[in-house]
Formats: sequence, C-alpha cells, structure tokens
Amino acid sequence: VQLQASGGGLVQPGGSLRLSCAAPNIIFKLNTMGWYRQSPEKQRDLVASITSNGTTFYADSVKGRFTISRDNAMNFVYLQMNSLKPEDTDVYYCNTRPSLGSFWGQGTQVTVSS
Repeated sequence: VQLQASGGGLVQPGGSLRLSCAAPNIIFKLNTMGWYRQSPEKQRDLVASITSNGTTFYADSVKGRFTISRDNAMNFVYLQMNSLKPEDTDVYYCNTRPSLGSFWGQGTQVTVSS
C-alpha cells in the first residue's frame, strides 16, 4: 500500500497550502502519522508527526508555521503550511512514524517562488 499525498503546488513566499493524505484504516487507526519532505540529493526528513491521540511533533524549521492534524473518522492526515518560504520547496510525503518503505508514495511537489 502506498500512501498518496496531495495538495501541493506553486505558491508565492508568504503563501499557504494544505496537504492531504488518506490511509487505510488498518494503517491509520493506531499509528503515528508523519509528513516528510525531500529535495534532490538530500535525505528525506521528518517535518511533522501526530500520534493517534493527537500529540504533535514539528521540526524546528517549521514550528509556528505548519500545523499537522488528523481526522480519525475519515482516516486523513493534513499539513497546513502557512508563511511558506522558498526553502520549503520540496516533494512532500506522508507515511507512518517510524516510516515503512512500502508506504512511500510519489509525494506532492511544493514550490515556493515569486
């Protein structure tokens, strides 16, 4: 099963985007879900995560700008990204935390540029 992220796009610096990811109930229900990002020639880094009971974690680079949330009824995880910066340009992925290789989907491209 690959988890597919959606909602990326081109946005100007200071703009906002909301990413979405749906997961099968068997994966979503008891797992911590995470958003990751990766640029070419760089490792894939954890951006934010949320446990099944709502405890969140954020990388220092996105604290105060990004908000992760989950809909436990619909099995969706979201990443609200505000005050976007050019350095947020990456391909964004969702997965469990810790991540499982078989769950990586194609990701969604986020480009922050004027």
